Amino acid sequence: MKKLALFTMMMFILTTPIQAAEGDIVDIAVGNESFTTLVAALQQADLVGALQGDGPFTVFAPTDEAFSQLLTSLDISAADLLAHPDLSKVLLYHVVSGKVMSGDLSDGMTAPTLNGQSITVDLDMGVMINSANVVSADIEATNGVIHVIDSVLVPDDFKLAPAMMDDMAEMASVDIVDIALSNPDFSMLVMLLQEADLVGALQGDGPFTVFAPTNDAFVDLVTALGITPEELMAQPELASVLLYHVVSGKVMSTDLSDGLVAPSLNGSDLTFDLMSGVKVNSSTVISPDIQVIDTVLIPEGFVLEDINMMEEAVPKTGDPILFPMVMLAAVGMVGTGFMKKRSK
Repeated sequence: MKKLALFTMMMFILTTPIQAAEGDIVDIAVGNESFTTLVAALQQADLVGALQGDGPFTVFAPTDEAFSQLLTSLDISAADLLAHPDLSKVLLYHVVSGKVMSGDLSDGMTAPTLNGQSITVDLDMGVMINSANVVSADIEATNGVIHVIDSVLVPDDFKLAPAMMDDMAEMASVDIVDIALSNPDFSMLVMLLQEADLVGALQGDGPFTVFAPTNDAFVDLVTALGITPEELMAQPELASVLLYHVVSGKVMSTDLSDGLVAPSLNGSDLTFDLMSGVKVNSSTVISPDIQVIDTVLIPEGFVLEDINMMEEAVPKTGDPILFPMVMLAAVGMVGTGFMKKRSK
């Protein structure tokens, strides 16, 4: 029965469609929208370089949903987890030295992980690593293999003592990227920031004010433009578009006045209009201070390049395509000279 269960489960796993990928383990994780929290945790724990080494390694990779379930069960935020002093130990508990394919597994086998503790394979009910189900197997990388699992593997000695969490709360500096990571609606934004190499910039001292599109906003955008998320990520001006949603300084609703103009970090200005509600360019702010706006901000002159190097004009802000946006304000003082009056 075990052999039959294993065969049935492995046929399900191996025939489950997975996105073809190339590169090392980190490259594949970065290119998969299901692993944004894992990638952020690897960056925070300074393990990216290690997993880009020769290896080979076998990584049991928890999805964003797996991390979300862990955070709920521990009653902590993503920022709390990223700030945990044992974060690297938890991550290394998911890595085994050597390339272990699904066909190499046997019921009851144990394997030492890079954190020193062992994990156990159970084939009684499908394929399980400890208590986590393998949901996609044998995603090969140049330096190893990834198996996708549906829950985070937690070492036996991992503790979340209240006193430790109090210390972490005092020590941790929650930045804009932390906030985006803590909200699953921003997983696409995080991926784009990673692709455009802007994560480090937004983890800087700032302060910054960011107009952050939700996943639904990006889905609506690529649908309206008739492109795929991969084509959006490949745009040479991606960084420019993202930086058009960022201004220097912390801007609260009480700081706004009619006609204020704010230079974004891509060099183009954003204009505030208070004549009828609160608008940024032609986008209406519908909720103050975690401010939701109703259209995507597109820089003037931006063009969309398709795979055939053809150009298609992108709708400018104010055209009748509405997307939900969220504005996240980092803690800090508004910079001197941040905004100026619009010329009448």
